[in-house]
Amino acid sequence: MEVPADEGSSAYQSGWPRGALTSPGQDPELRALRSRWRTASLASGWRFPSDWTLPEVDSVCAVVLRGGDPEQALAGLARARAAAGAGLLEVLADLAALHAVLSDPNAHDGLVSPDIDATPSRMLRVTALAWADVAMDQLANIEVVDPLTGLPTVAYLRTRLGELYRHLGRDVNEQYTLLVVGLDLSEVSGWRRATGMILLAEGLRTVLDGGESMATLGPSTIAAVLPRDGHISTKAVDLRRALHERLSVDEQFDEMGTPRIRLVRLPGSHGAACALLRRLSRS
Repeated sequence: MEVPADEGSSAYQSGWPRGALTSPGQDPELRALRSRWRTASLASGWRFPSDWTLPEVDSVCAVVLRGGDPEQALAGLARARAAAGAGLLEVLADLAALHAVLSDPNAHDGLVSPDIDATPSRMLRVTALAWADVAMDQLANIEVVDPLTGLPTVAYLRTRLGELYRHLGRDVNEQYTLLVVGLDLSEVSGWRRATGMILLAEGLRTVLDGGESMATLGPSTIAAVLPRDGHISTKAVDLRRALHERLSVDEQFDEMGTPRIRLVRLPGSHGAACALLRRLSRS
């Protein structure tokens, strides 16, 4: 499925606002626009604040501030949102939040009233098709490697858990547990966000070197299935130490805070475990 090619008219000519936000993209301007957009999106129903900020958000902001046509950047953001597990309605509501912010540049606090129906239809179509590209590809590929961390995606972990539940049934939670590690990336963007996840994955691979099943659950979360063998606490301590060593090498990583490490009990069925992974991927 492909995003529609340019039909010879700018997106702005079909109702996408322009004017007050067409100056060259300076960092303070970009941060201000991103902050207003995020506020509007959260207010309109974005459910998990920690996974809203992606590198593609800054790409959209930069294009808008230059007064350019944002179609390509919006398509890139839609693909990233789909890969991170965001639903189509949520992605379109986020687009409507941006449109509302740009339509009222005087609303400096980002408190606007997003309306999907008021968003230019071409922008809705480009975003929806780009989101569907990734969503359909994920359905066709059961096991995919996340290109950033080098770890398998959540599809792999679902498959691995399915094997355990078929073999052990409800006794899975007596023999295995889920280790979940996350970073607060809500205030981090650009290379620091990507580097944070790379370091997180590297630390996990270093500590869990016994063949444990690991996967990237979302844009700020990684998980592993660990056997209840009496070494879980030791591994958690070693992991915290390894992550601290990696994230303390540069003071610019301070905004991420301390990685959150949790041991989560697996539920009694594979279906419930898959639902748990969906919640954790966006928490």
